[in-house]
Amino acid sequence: MNQDRTGYISPLSTRYASREMQFIFSQEYKFRTWRKLWIALAKAEKELGLDITDEQIAELEAHRDDINYEVAEAREKQVRHDVMSHVYAYGQQCPTAAPIIHLGATSCYVGDNTDIIILREASRLILKKAAQVLKNLAGFAEKYKALPCLAYTHLQPAQLTTVGKRATLWMNELCMDMENLSAQAERLALLGSKGTTGTQASFMELFEGDEQKIDRLEQLIAEDMGFTACVPVSGQTYSRKIDYFILSALSGIAQSACKFSNDLRLLQSFEEMEEPFGKSQIGSSAMPYKRNPMRSERITSLSRYVMCDTLNPAFTAGTQWFERTLDDSANKRIAVAEAFLAMDAILNIYINVTSDLVVYEQVINRRVMEKLPFMATENIMMESVKRGGNRQELHEIIRVYSHEATRKVKMEGKPNDLTERLATDERIPLSREEIEQELSPAKFIGRSVSQVESFLKNVAQPLLDRFYTESVEGILSV
Repeated sequence: MNQDRTGYISPLSTRYASREMQFIFSQEYKFRTWRKLWIALAKAEKELGLDITDEQIAELEAHRDDINYEVAEAREKQVRHDVMSHVYAYGQQCPTAAPIIHLGATSCYVGDNTDIIILREASRLILKKAAQVLKNLAGFAEKYKALPCLAYTHLQPAQLTTVGKRATLWMNELCMDMENLSAQAERLALLGSKGTTGTQASFMELFEGDEQKIDRLEQLIAEDMGFTACVPVSGQTYSRKIDYFILSALSGIAQSACKFSNDLRLLQSFEEMEEPFGKSQIGSSAMPYKRNPMRSERITSLSRYVMCDTLNPAFTAGTQWFERTLDDSANKRIAVAEAFLAMDAILNIYINVTSDLVVYEQVINRRVMEKLPFMATENIMMESVKRGGNRQELHEIIRVYSHEATRKVKMEGKPNDLTERLATDERIPLSREEIEQELSPAKFIGRSVSQVESFLKNVAQPLLDRFYTESVEGILSV
């Protein structure tokens, strides 16, 4: 098939974002939703007494999804107005209903209400995919909840944790993000039918000043579109801070994904863990042996984009003049859509990576045992004090031996012989066997196992119960 390669094509469409997320931001979804909103408006106006017939409603319903794009596009070239072009095209298909399409409304009735619906549906898809990541990590954490590994502060070995406990750190931040995005999505309200400057003056004219009917009109529209309410006040548009709140929640997920991917990249460098690597995958064009963490690097890269993108709705919200200005439009079209498309791509990769994480237990154990003698010195000192030793003298003995052992490891490349040094010093009132008993990694993981179990039961599982589904297909409500 011939393909035009002479124009720019977004990698979000060709390489990264899923078809389901792309559909939410597609022209088809947008214009179908416009027509559903016009039908909801007409039905509500009819119910409240305006001269609109069942025949007109039925005609609108019959042509809700078969959009005549060619007519709309040809009309837009003449009138330079997208909403009025689609009102015209819909009217061509519905000649009986044509006089009442868009009655009393302004362009933002379809434009902004559709944008709110898109925010809701895109957020739902993000939550479903985040739940899949959470499920993958929950299984991983359960499997490796008792496997000791080095824990770090300042990227320096500090104490021990477990591989599963570390996974709960990734999960905990993702859970916080899911709660945040869910709360933002649940608070979404339609713009409703506010009119040109938000005063609903056109509807005051239509309903002859009956404010109760105008309030009921908005409630009927909201219910028809699956919302509980419309915003209480607005200018011509819904507050652009809504976009900022939602994209900030996406930024939070991106931050957590970036944290995970950076940790995994470091662990892959340590050869303790690894992202999935295909049988025929090439890690480097120059070095055949390399297994680069390319998927995790892509998560990091796309996450950076989403985090930076949050500035766009912040500036847009801060620079709206009075009841509205159109300098939000071009920026908003790009910033909101691409934030979701990039976030979708991040989660697709995150799901892929966490579905088959590789753990090298022998490497992890070797690295633990290299450092454990140093970490065990406090336990050895405390046990020696119980046997009658002097705490201060023991501290100095162990300090000197520790630094000597460190020097041999770092300067001479020799194994850590701290245990041997301590076992042969008569001032240490413990036998070699007793010292070695203190070197069991399981003694140094604290409450890691029970913390994993508690977290999975009390934090992760309730979120999985709310958001996890076997498939993300078919979740769109509009």
